[in-house]
This record gives sequence, structure tokens and C-alpha cells, in this order.
Amino acid sequence: MVTKFKDYEYKRPDLDVLTEAVNKVLKAFDKSESVEDEKQAIFDYNALMNKFYNMSTLASIRASIDTNDKFYDEERNFYDEFSPNVSELDNKFKKRLAGSKFRDQLEKEFGSQLFALTDNALKEFDPSIMELMKEENRLTTEYSKLLASAQIDFDGKTLSLTEFGKYMIDSDREVRKNATLAVQGFMGENLDKIDTIYDNLVKVRDKMAKTLGLKDFVELGYIRMNRIGYDRDMVENFRKQIEAHVVPIVSDLKRRQKERIGVDSLKSYDSAFEFNNGNPIPKGSTKEIMEKGAKMYKELSPETDEFYTYMIERDLFDVEAKKGKEGGGYCTYINDYKSPFIFSNFNGTQGDVEVLTHEAGHAFQVYSSRDVVVPEYIWPTMEAAEIHSMSMEFFTYPWMELFFEEDTDKFKFSHVSGALEFLPYGVAIDEFQHVVYENPELTPEERRNEWKKIEEKYLPETDYDGIEPLIHGSLWHRQGHVFAAPFYYIDYTLAQVVALQFWKRANEDFEGAWKDYLTICKLGGSLPFGEIVKSANLLSPFEDGTLESTIAHVKDFLNTIDDKNL
Repeated sequence: MVTKFKDYEYKRPDLDVLTEAVNKVLKAFDKSESVEDEKQAIFDYNALMNKFYNMSTLASIRASIDTNDKFYDEERNFYDEFSPNVSELDNKFKKRLAGSKFRDQLEKEFGSQLFALTDNALKEFDPSIMELMKEENRLTTEYSKLLASAQIDFDGKTLSLTEFGKYMIDSDREVRKNATLAVQGFMGENLDKIDTIYDNLVKVRDKMAKTLGLKDFVELGYIRMNRIGYDRDMVENFRKQIEAHVVPIVSDLKRRQKERIGVDSLKSYDSAFEFNNGNPIPKGSTKEIMEKGAKMYKELSPETDEFYTYMIERDLFDVEAKKGKEGGGYCTYINDYKSPFIFSNFNGTQGDVEVLTHEAGHAFQVYSSRDVVVPEYIWPTMEAAEIHSMSMEFFTYPWMELFFEEDTDKFKFSHVSGALEFLPYGVAIDEFQHVVYENPELTPEERRNEWKKIEEKYLPETDYDGIEPLIHGSLWHRQGHVFAAPFYYIDYTLAQVVALQFWKRANEDFEGAWKDYLTICKLGGSLPFGEIVKSANLLSPFEDGTLESTIAHVKDFLNTIDDKNL
């Protein structure tokens, strides 16, 4: 009998019991006389941690589905408060693992990536920063709950932030502008609150880094994100390439959009409105979109058919926007049930289908590697994980007609141009975070001014039409990654360059490209980013010429389309 998500059992872990059990494993590890003894201790420890993370993930999912659920809200607070204690236990175990007298043999069996991740984990934690970690958790939760609390009166309804998506693509320019004014009214009312939350986060994170003996939080952030095989200088060079090769193309795309929709100047509230006869919108209800998804994944491959059936049978999707639900979308993994879970907020735009393919790319990867022995390998590092999600968006192109019918070409133009337009924004967010954490003494106003300078470099076409607080450099206030996952955002841009290569190959040899995609899904996180890209027979975004050649293919595709007649 299939167990559905609502029946996945939740029970708050007893930290005293967990601590006692882990200490028992640590003693067994210390007494190990053979590599087999150590392996058994590793397996025992992993079983204990999997149970803990199983429960914390269930609590997090259910709290994000309904932020007004008092029980799961309190449970999430519990993990915010006590997960640093579990990090301390994990730190003790990783010290044993890193210093194992059988390390060479363990590396041969489990791979060197496990030990690279372990070494990073030891650099990012010390008991001296536990209280700071708790405060960081509290602040990120405060931010997400603040945005989820939005109840904005508009169009005769009371809407959450995520429910404004369809108004941003309305053919009536006044509707788009008024929707933006309504959203920014809420953001403006909470400008000081959001600035204060972020100011406190910056100070907490900077203090963490300095307490650990690191130069700044940029260094700690890279360690946390498991940047293995590249550094901040390489990332900076990548950003410069985006500025040189992509920003001019995006400026041209914005010019084409301005002419296409017939406005004298493109305003920020016009950016999501792409075609005068309407943006491509998926046909049908949420239920119908999910049913079309089943047909798509059945025809794509036996592996995706099995995966999607598994997800549907167990109700492992929560995709409809509703009041009290957190914004955004994510995929996570529930250990004990070996179940991916997809969370999103469908809002009647093409983003609904993009989420279905993007988050399903994550879920399909973790489903493909869920039986790996090493828990750290179930997921890749984040920039590698985004390869699977972004590439799935392109591999599903042959089935887009199911969702968009006569607007399929319009969708493809929108999606491909959107992939390009995202790159400058993505690196702008990354550069902003470097500036912020390299200069933690900046005031909130000074930070917003720094954002305005970065916008001028990467997003020169942006015109807010005088709308506050956007004109004061607050666009990033709605970018949750900036608050909850510092330095994550560059991962999307790196993965986008890889995904565009997969798209080019799929156009030339779909079966060969898909075979390589399956290979890296099964690899999970057993290799660092660069090695995963190489295993897919693709080029690293850091290599000179990769970005330029990849973008040339995309530019050629866009230039073959008469977008005015779509």
C-alpha cells in the first residue's frame, strides 16, 4: 500500500536521546581497530542523522505550506533553536572522519569528495558560533514569515505577494503599474523592517566568520556552499564575462521587447509583459497541468515515467498558491521515505510550467541517486544541482505544445530570452553580496546605494518610473536567497551556461544528450561541480570561450525568430 505525504509520520526528535546515541557511535569509532569497524560506525551515525533530518524536513515543509499552522511553526522554531546543537554533534563526528587512521582506504571506497566536504564542514563550524547560528536561523525565518504575511487589497480581493503574478503580465499597462504599486506599497511599509533583518544578518554572519578566524563572511560563505575547485577570483572573472558578452545582448532584447509591445520606454512593470496579444499562458487548470506533466514524463523516458508516477501517487507536490503559504518554490528530500518533495505557487503564468520542469529536474536527480550509500552524495553541491533543474527545462521542450498549444513558439522565445536575461541579474545579486560582506560596516541605506550602482552595470535598461521603494535600491528585498542562502545565487548562472550547452546538444543529438544527463543524475553529489560538468561531456563555464560560444548559439536562435509576429 502506498503511503501518502499526509501520512508521513512526524515526531519531534529527543535531543538527549540523539546525543547519547551519537556519543556511543563516537566511542565505537574511537575504538575501531579496522576499516570495517569504522565503516560500521559511519553507517550507524548516518542512520541517526537521517532520522533527525527526516523530521526537520517534514516540519519545514509543513510549516512553509501553512505559516499559520501553530504546531509546525513551533516545530520549525525548535529546529532553528537546536539545529546548531546537532551541528556540534556532527562536527565531532566529522573530526573523527577527517582524522581517521584508515582515511586512505575510506577515500578509495567512498570517494575523495566525501572528505573534501568533511574538511569544509570542519572549517565552517565551531561550538563558539552556536548562539550566532541560532540567531541567523531566527532572522531568516522572521524574513520569510514577514513576506508570507502580506495581505494586500487589490482587484476586489485580498492577495498574497505570490498571487500578483498574473497581474504583472496583464495586457493593460495601468493594471501592471497599479499591481506593482500595490506590491511596493507593502514592501515600502516594511522597508525598515527588512533592512533591519538584513543588517542583523550581515553583522551575525560577519561575526561568525571572524570568530572562526576567517577574513570575512565571503570566505565562510564559499566554504558553506562547498566551492570545490574554484575561488572568488574565478567567479569575479565569470561575472566580467557576463558583463562583456551578455549585457549588450540583453539590452538588445529589451529594445526588441519595447518595440514589440509598443511603448516609448520600457518600465520595470513592463518587464514581465512580453507580447501585445498576451504572454504564453499554460492551458488548463492546475490538475490538468499536472496530468499533462504525467504524459510528458511518460514519453520522455522510462526513468522519468517511474519518477513522476511515484511523486503523484504519494502526493509529493504542493503547487497551488494560497493564503498563508510561503512564496517561491523548492524541492527537498525526505530521508526515511526516500521521497523528493516539490513546493511551489502556481499563479496562472508560464512560470507554472517552468517550475514543474525546474523543480522536477531537482526531484528527478535526487530520486535517481537516492540509493547511494553516502548521504552526502544524495544531493550534489548547489551549483551542480542547478544543472539538473535548468537542463530539464530544455529537455522537455518537445512536449511544450501540450501546455501552450498555439503559443508554443512564443513560450520558447520567452524562455530562451529569459535564460539570457537572467544571467546579468544573477551575477548582480552575487556581486552585491560580495560588496555587502566585504564591507559589513555599511548602513542599510549605503547597501541599497551599492545595489543601485551594480544595477547600472548589469541592468542598465531598468527604469522604475519613480516607484518607491524600488528607486531607492530595494529590488533585492524580495530575493529570498539573499537572506536565507548567501552566495547561492551565482549557482543558477553557472548552471544556466551548462544547461544551454545541453540544449544545444539536445537539438543535435537528443538521445546522446539525454544519456549524459541521466549519467550525472545518477552520480548525485559524488563529484565536485567541475567533474560533474566533465562527466556530462560539457565545458566548464569558467573556461575561456565557453560563455561566448554558448551565448552565440542562443543569440543565433533568437535572431531567427520574428518575435513581432508571435
